Amino acid sequence: MGEGRDRTRLANTMPTTTETNPVRLLVVEDHPLFRDALVGVIATAFPSAEVFQAISIDAALDILGSKGPVDVILLDLSMPGTSGLLGAFRVRVAAPKSALVIVSAHDSARIVGCAMSLGISGYIPKSTAKAELVQSIRSILEGEVCVPKRFHGIAAARRAGAEIQDLLRQLSLLTSQQLRVLDMICRGLQNKHIAYELGISVTTVKVHVTEILRKLGVRSRTNAIVKLSSLDLTRPERSAPAAVRSSGRVTPS
Repeated sequence: MGEGRDRTRLANTMPTTTETNPVRLLVVEDHPLFRDALVGVIATAFPSAEVFQAISIDAALDILGSKGPVDVILLDLSMPGTSGLLGAFRVRVAAPKSALVIVSAHDSARIVGCAMSLGISGYIPKSTAKAELVQSIRSILEGEVCVPKRFHGIAAARRAGAEIQDLLRQLSLLTSQQLRVLDMICRGLQNKHIAYELGISVTTVKVHVTEILRKLGVRSRTNAIVKLSSLDLTRPERSAPAAVRSSGRVTPS
């Protein structure tokens, strides 16, 4: 019953697609062969569709900002330059009315459950057959949520999603710029490098970092990185985050 209401709400928030208003999709995938294959499948199944392509989270956000809303975003979970689910969260924040669909080579119950906690519209393994992929996209456009049947009702998936909800609630307090800074912090960038990348002053970066730490309820950048490591879903659970492991610590400047 609750799932039916969720699907109705999702369908009501999604743009209507007609012959005069064709479906618009954004494919976010850094691997050129898979991206070309995915775009090819979409073009064949939806010949009138408008398809945008991005090879990074920042590029995807630029497209969403300049091209306007899209109906469906197909996003690879393992994108470079971001910390797993944090990149997907940034896209979710930038396009709350778009159907966000994770397309990934990873399909463990833990990963699927954590991804579903974002309120995504689908999780499609990269091993999915073309016909099934097309049907999933059609169902998602109709407001349904598509997840591999083998994960339906699995307790491990539900637990993984529940464990990450508190962190996602804290992340929702951050502005889009603070989320971008946080992503860079998790990659091990120092303040001067973040300032250069964003074209802002080091002082402004420090203000962002202070606010990020306050909203996350942590006292240091290292603590923030460790806390956010739960979003790096493809990392072995017992290994240290790369930003910490590379130097043993993270400096504040």
